[in-house]
Amino acid sequence: MASQHDPAELRPDIAGRGGLAAALRAEAEEGGFLLPVTPSSGDPLTGAAVGSRLPHRDALQVNASESGWEWWIRGADTSQGMPLVEGLAREFGQLVRAARAWHEGASLSDIRRAAPFVRLTDRFEVPDGDPALLAESEWRGLRNEARTVVVPGYRALVEEAYAVPALRALYPFRMRWALCFSTTTRPDLTVTGPRLRAYDTDEFTVTEDLVGGGVLAVTATAREAVAVAVRHLPSGLGPVRSGASGRPPHGPPSGPQ
Repeated sequence: MASQHDPAELRPDIAGRGGLAAALRAEAEEGGFLLPVTPSSGDPLTGAAVGSRLPHRDALQVNASESGWEWWIRGADTSQGMPLVEGLAREFGQLVRAARAWHEGASLSDIRRAAPFVRLTDRFEVPDGDPALLAESEWRGLRNEARTVVVPGYRALVEEAYAVPALRALYPFRMRWALCFSTTTRPDLTVTGPRLRAYDTDEFTVTEDLVGGGVLAVTATAREAVAVAVRHLPSGLGPVRSGASGRPPHGPPSGPQ
């Protein structure tokens, strides 16, 4: 694929070194350490991936912004592909520090300290892939995300659902700003129970399926919507299971919609 950036638009030191991956390696070597950096297959000039020593961490994805003078990062886990760290670096030195900390296995909070531009998603690492802990981690990620969402009522919906043990025991996921549940973790979701969506601070819907079919209730509060969802949960669900079984997918794609 052709580069989406004109080399003349990039920082001269990056363009002169042949792209982002080469520039990251060179900057690291000048600092006295090595980084396992590979160019992006989509845009080698402005994209790169930095491997990690920790087997449960995926490679840190780095991509130049439209201006070519800032860089987005995304660091995900290998079991689900969900981000643990994100951010926009405006200084190349901080970008290199974040990449080094991710590669060397620094804790998520230490990565944030090393490079303050890094934003933690509030998900925590689960090295052994324990399904119950992955569900807990995803709840934390959704609750953290909901604090910044402009969709009216969505935060209240997430908080009310989390407060109910029967729903908190399931694996949550978001699809088009609707709150949904699964009995298995990503990547192979097994959707169960109703879908809840907030349209406004005083309008919530509970539907039977992911596409909004079969309206079960329209309520004035998030608490009422959650109560309806709980009443329509199947019985005997049991604990959350691993979704990394290689079975044909039973749910939507693993990334947020």
